Amino acid sequence: MGACCSCHRVNRFDGYLIEEEAKPREVDEDNILLKGEGGARVRLQGSSKYVSMFTQQGKKGFNQDAMTVWENFSGEKDMFLCSVFDGHGPNGHMVARYVRDYLPAKITKYHQQLKSREQKILDNENDDDLGGNENENPESNPFFLLWKDRLVRCFHEMDEELESDAPVDSYSSGTTSVTIIKKGRNLVISNLGDSRAVLCTRDSNNELIAKQLTVDLKPNLPAEKERILSRRGRVLPMQEEPNVHRVWLPDQDCPGLAMARAFGDFCLKDYGLISTPEVTYRRLTDNDEFVVLASDGIWDVLSNSDVIKIVASARKRSMAAKMLIDEAHRAWRYKFPCAKIDDCVVVCLFFKRQRPLLTKSISEVTHLSLNYKELPANAHGKMDDGLETVLNCDVNDDADKGAAADQPINRQRRRRPSRKIHLLQE
Repeated sequence: MGACCSCHRVNRFDGYLIEEEAKPREVDEDNILLKGEGGARVRLQGSSKYVSMFTQQGKKGFNQDAMTVWENFSGEKDMFLCSVFDGHGPNGHMVARYVRDYLPAKITKYHQQLKSREQKILDNENDDDLGGNENENPESNPFFLLWKDRLVRCFHEMDEELESDAPVDSYSSGTTSVTIIKKGRNLVISNLGDSRAVLCTRDSNNELIAKQLTVDLKPNLPAEKERILSRRGRVLPMQEEPNVHRVWLPDQDCPGLAMARAFGDFCLKDYGLISTPEVTYRRLTDNDEFVVLASDGIWDVLSNSDVIKIVASARKRSMAAKMLIDEAHRAWRYKFPCAKIDDCVVVCLFFKRQRPLLTKSISEVTHLSLNYKELPANAHGKMDDGLETVLNCDVNDDADKGAAADQPINRQRRRRPSRKIHLLQE
């Protein structure tokens, strides 16, 4: 099914900061097009010449995934903003949609304030000097540094708004995010959590290869774990799933968050969870074909190479995202037959006009090459429910118990009154 959207067949949409003269309009039954800041074309589902997007509910309840694409972002031709959001917790679906609706407008505001400065940078750049060196050392790129500061500020403001002003209760709920900004050949990626961005490019033999643009920010990564432990949070797996590390409160076996960064989840913000995105950069070349953004419901069962093969084999771009999700659901049934299929969301952004990328048939690429049957059931220790947050559970804390327990909390936060964290019912 498509993305949940409140603007179907009505003349008003309350999510974005919409210009007075701009009204949302329905393009067709499966493709909702809205007007955003600066005249951007905003899509919550459907497809266009360069975009394919789709989301489908899993077997856990509400679809907590969301997505958005802003074409002609801030009114500039050949500029795109693409985002996917993966909510978790009792109100995760509402948090994901709230951030989806307001984060792009915040980014637009900062972009318009610094547009003249950015244009001077682009006017002075030399295409011969950019390219490989820029990809190897983006910290020397003033365009990237400008966008990095802009995105970090927007993510922090979005999180502060969730805590203080938003009508959504996000004390024990939140969302991850992966967002890309494409302007010409410049691609800026901001990642918050464990969703992922993967680029499809061509190697020296003209064969398609996958390049992962983000790092899954899990709690067991050394830097993430060190930060959480220094703030008195705990990073431990549950006995039932020893390979999945989670973030816990110092003295309670909750909420058991399976990522180290997220919007919301304010019960953990004093204990190491942060809303600072990891921002990276890539200078696109003629070999780069498309980028795929997706929630962990895709990456839990498909490799990066699997994903680009499936998308590249689509005969119609409009079907690429849906075909990828269909294949992910098939892989879930093979790999985790006793688990509940996770929600999935996919956004594909293509860089060139459509032309055949693979000569193999769809069935040959997506069915025979993935070899699901060779993998044992529950190969990765997935639990039956596969929750992002787990409450009131026994954890393995013998090894790390008491780590950094005496460290002071340095940060004072503006906070709504504390709430009891309720058990999430599936």
